[in-house]
Amino acid sequence: MSDATALFWDLAVELMSEDPRVVEGTIMSSRCLRVGKEFLAMPHHKTDGLVVKLPAGRVNDIIAAGDGESFAPAGKVFKEWLAVTSLDEDRWRALLREGLAFVG
Repeated sequence: MSDATALFWDLAVELMSEDPRVVEGTIMSSRCLRVGKEFLAMPHHKTDGLVVKLPAGRVNDIIAAGDGESFAPAGKVFKEWLAVTSLDEDRWRALLREGLAFVG
């Protein structure tokens, strides 16, 4: 397991213990976090980072600031999904909580 994947699941356990709505699920044949039927986040296996669902405007702002990139599996950009490749526990925790507020 990569450092990014380990960090993601450490933060996932923390988030699931704080909010019982957050559960492990699957998306695109990979493990992820969900809130009910809504996607919340997953490890980004291709870039060893984090993918989190946020409002499209927020995603655009973060990308414009140079702090993330579009998530575009198979070339299709998902406007509400942000990919973050820098390992930063505090930032990832904040983004996961922001994502939870959005999808929850």
